[in-house]
Amino acid sequence: MSFKIRQWLVLGLAAVSTAASAQAGVLLSLDEALALVFPAAEVRRQPVFLSEAQREEVRRLAGSPLPSGLVVRYEAFRNGELQGTAYTDTHRVRTLSATLLVVLHPAGSVMRVEVLSFDEPLEYLPRREWYGQLAGRRLDGELALKRGVRPVAGATLTAAATVDAVRRVLALHAVLGAGGR
Repeated sequence: MSFKIRQWLVLGLAAVSTAASAQAGVLLSLDEALALVFPAAEVRRQPVFLSEAQREEVRRLAGSPLPSGLVVRYEAFRNGELQGTAYTDTHRVRTLSATLLVVLHPAGSVMRVEVLSFDEPLEYLPRREWYGQLAGRRLDGELALKRGVRPVAGATLTAAATVDAVRRVLALHAVLGAGGR
């Protein structure tokens, strides 16, 4: 094999390797995600300022603190009826961040989880089916890896961070109550 061919092979392998561990970045905008999960609904954005006591209660219920006392909830209505409530959660996975949209049924259980952005390499992002196991979950002892939630080989930190985020959102929703204030 000639030197030139070897050079091209090495460069080609390096490019494939770099592409395989590429970082995802933004996968879905907030508006796209809200339209996806609440089709034909009116979505109302509600900024909420939490008191120190509310933040402490969220931390106690979730097992991890909220990064800020300002949160935004998105309530979706169709024909005047509440379809669900959504919150974003941005958190560190390994060394970089991810942002999730956690969508709750009107009764308070998880409807679905959408990944809005993921700055870690793509190989650390679980498959869509893994996120599906979070649907129907409530804030209880089973909402934990190796309990009611299957871990993911090769994406353990992402799975743990996702479960923590869902727990924070469920705790936040419980503390805010139906009125949101």
